[in-house]
Amino acid sequence: MDKITLFWFRRDLRLEDNLGLYYAHQNEAQVLPLFIFDTEILDKLEEKKDARVQFIHEQVQRLRDELASYQSSLLVRHGKPLDIFRSLTREYAIQNVYTNRDYEPYAKKRDKEVAAFLQEEGIDFYDFKDQVIFETDEITTDKGDFYKVFTPYSKRWLQKFEAARITPVSLDGRKKSFYQTKPMSLPSLRAIGFEASETTIPPAEVNKNLIRKYDQTRNFPAKGGTSRLGIHLRFGTISIRKLALEAAALNETYLNELIWREFYMMILYHNPEVVEKAFKPAYDRIPWRNDEKEFSSWCEGKTGYPMVDAGMRELNTTGYMHNRVRMVTASFLTKHLLIDWRWGEAYFAKKLLDYELSSNNGGWQWAAGTGTDAQPYFRIFNPASQLEKFDKDRKYVKHWLPEFGTDKYPEPIVDHKAARERALAVFKEALNK
Repeated sequence: MDKITLFWFRRDLRLEDNLGLYYAHQNEAQVLPLFIFDTEILDKLEEKKDARVQFIHEQVQRLRDELASYQSSLLVRHGKPLDIFRSLTREYAIQNVYTNRDYEPYAKKRDKEVAAFLQEEGIDFYDFKDQVIFETDEITTDKGDFYKVFTPYSKRWLQKFEAARITPVSLDGRKKSFYQTKPMSLPSLRAIGFEASETTIPPAEVNKNLIRKYDQTRNFPAKGGTSRLGIHLRFGTISIRKLALEAAALNETYLNELIWREFYMMILYHNPEVVEKAFKPAYDRIPWRNDEKEFSSWCEGKTGYPMVDAGMRELNTTGYMHNRVRMVTASFLTKHLLIDWRWGEAYFAKKLLDYELSSNNGGWQWAAGTGTDAQPYFRIFNPASQLEKFDKDRKYVKHWLPEFGTDKYPEPIVDHKAARERALAVFKEALNK
């Protein structure tokens, strides 16, 4: 039996500019690509018409089609990764396994277990940086600590980025180094426990014109001024290196958003406890009201605050919410209603197509005042003034709230001024204990 190299796809569902795949091809052994529908992740998803799972399934099919042009295929399995690797070592003469790093707590634990098993079998496990420009400890303070505030982190990030020579890699000339095989079977979506969704996924296309104008249009939800590439960055159907290079040439504000993404990944990597706890421990003393009826009104987009409600209707309908509106809805839940940020974070995690643990957690803690934000807790978005400033003509609101302006639209469930004063008092008392 010929020795092979396994390349394990995870959050990098592309052949082009895939660093781990590129390095896997530097071996003499032919490369057999692998994808695992991980039941440790899938079994926790309540919605069986999850558009994200369907998207992954479609991208796996696309990879199989692309690999066919290399006279190869994609080995697809469904189950627990460790069990699958135990099985694969009996089926193939595996020389080594290559993959790209993932920084989330579950992924780190999974990879550690798989690497330990492979080592026992005499199989080398190699992982590479692919989903970020700079990872974990590459951006640090002069003392070698991780940054806790975004602005100095971003300045150091930009300095390093400008000094680095980032060059996307290619598989050109590597056709023969893929494992030569006929198309392998792909389990259907139903076979892995899910059903087709009707949700539309935005294309993996970098709209240069949009990025050029990003700083002028990004805050206005009716203008469609955001790239909608979040899901593609999440699952690696586009290259972060190519996107960052494009952004650097076109718009520094857009590049700044990519830096935020890496900042939150770094925060999660160094502080895995933020998944359950406040980044600033003192904020875990806040006595959240957690009114379930008010939470339901927020989830359904029936709070009586148009920008909040329009955002929640957009999320519930499309799996997307405009970035500015995400801040307004999160601030409203945590400050106006004094509902635990973890409730809102979990709801977004279920609904967002571009859900990313680090960014979702970081964004919610930023809005709640419990996270890395340099400003104190007393920044509270006024949803009425945000509406006036960013949707003056009510185009966004009217699109998502057909009942807006009629007797059917609900009265505000809370008074802004009273809610603001209540939040300030509750936060102040809890933090002064």
